[in-house]
Amino acid sequence: MLARNDKKEKDTHPDFKGSINVDGKEYWLSAWTKEGKPGGKMEGRKYFSLSVSPKDAPVSAPAPQKAKTFDQLDDDIPNW
Repeated sequence: MLARNDKKEKDTHPDFKGSINVDGKEYWLSAWTKEGKPGGKMEGRKYFSLSVSPKDAPVSAPAPQKAKTFDQLDDDIPNW
């Protein structure tokens, strides 16, 4: 089940919230509506960005980190 998040207070909060059951295990499901950026493969098209987390995860667990883009990665390759 996924429904509009009526408690959204900030732009970073999900637009939709709900839960799913996969192989008998319960998960929280969050979704944000996005629109593809110019020049990208989703240009001008709307899509959902999803996040799934186990319901039994500790409440104090840190939020998942966004993956870095290629340009944001540190260059730690040694110069032999």
